[in-house]
Amino acid sequence: MTSPAIAVTMGDAAGVGPEVVVRALAEPALRGLARPVVIGDAARLTRAVEICGLDLRVKPIASPAEASGDPGVLEVIDVGGVPPDLPFGELSEVAGEAAYRYVAEAAELAMAGQVQAICTAPLNKAALHAAGHRYPGHTELLAELCGVPEVSMMLSTGSVRVIHVTTHIGLLDAIERIEPGLVERTVRRGHTTLVDAGIEAPRIAVCGINPHAGENGLFGYGEEEAKIEPALAACRADGIDARGPLPADTVFFRAGRGDFDLVVAMYHDQGHGPVKVLGLEAGVNITVGLPVIRTSVDHGTAFDIAGTGRAEAGSMLEALRQAAALAGRP
Repeated sequence: MTSPAIAVTMGDAAGVGPEVVVRALAEPALRGLARPVVIGDAARLTRAVEICGLDLRVKPIASPAEASGDPGVLEVIDVGGVPPDLPFGELSEVAGEAAYRYVAEAAELAMAGQVQAICTAPLNKAALHAAGHRYPGHTELLAELCGVPEVSMMLSTGSVRVIHVTTHIGLLDAIERIEPGLVERTVRRGHTTLVDAGIEAPRIAVCGINPHAGENGLFGYGEEEAKIEPALAACRADGIDARGPLPADTVFFRAGRGDFDLVVAMYHDQGHGPVKVLGLEAGVNITVGLPVIRTSVDHGTAFDIAGTGRAEAGSMLEALRQAAALAGRP
């Protein structure tokens, strides 16, 4: 019972969430690292076990305190909400509402200290919106549930970590929103997270906004000088090794070869694109700035293959590993 309890949300029941959850929790490599407690629908998880052909028994429990982490058993707090005939691969308001309830339950358990981390399977934003929950995604939803005004999204792979200044907004809106205070807070959140993870003096590369980071005013309208450089000066004054603004077209290569511990991306695709080229099966999404630990897969609901048993669980397994590792630290 010394391993951390992790609330694993099932995600959208019409997507691959149930399948990647059961596949990951069937892996012997996870044993001893954590006591996973799935928050979802027991019947849907049982169906996923059958689809994937796994030797795994779904066992409903009332609270995380009952979780044993026994091999061959998938322990679930059965929130339900999924009709038995819900089709896979189709947008569903019902599935969106159920996915919201799973996240809300996990956040409540984490805030109460009943679990030491949250690990989320993918939800579908359109389904979430159809159910009346107007959030861009998990990150913003969890921030509100935990009462935090501002958080950051960090993507982690085997060779590169990226934290984002802006995420789920249009590109023009992102450039408008970027300002020195937001950049500084993002760099500081990334620095703190890496120090907490055991990296004593993180080397942080900060991307520019324009091609070649503006190339001394040749491109753009001075965004790097106005929006980024003051933030980096403030961080450096406190001893944070924040370098930049740097051209985004080369900084990820440099991070991959080991020059930097973290890259700060200014907008969604600037950070997500390079990470996803490295492979969705290795990527993990970490929400930085919450009062609880939260990791997630770095892929969507994959409606095109949901219910076929073809979904791979590598990202979910890595997200669970990282949640367990972070939960074991103060």
